[in-house]
Amino acid sequence: MSAEPQEITTLVGREVYSNNGVFVGEVEDLRLDLDEQVVTGLALTELNGELLAERAAGSAGVILPYRWVRAVGDVVLVNDTVERLGDADEEEEAVA
Repeated sequence: MSAEPQEITTLVGREVYSNNGVFVGEVEDLRLDLDEQVVTGLALTELNGELLAERAAGSAGVILPYRWVRAVGDVVLVNDTVERLGDADEEEEAVA
């Protein structure tokens, strides 16, 4: 058994934060591209309701593109694009 699958499975259960320290959610699963043998997304649950309430309404979680991941350690850091998702919802409401 190679080290790569073991490293991938260690992501499950880790908390995800933005670069700015805002809690996003917890990794529950991974989206994989089996042909390319790469991780393409993180399936998150235990979501920050304030941050993702509109985007995740009625669902158990969300999938963040893996390209947003900036660092993996005790926690997973993603770029602040995730914070702007909530801002986009607020802007749409203000325009309407």
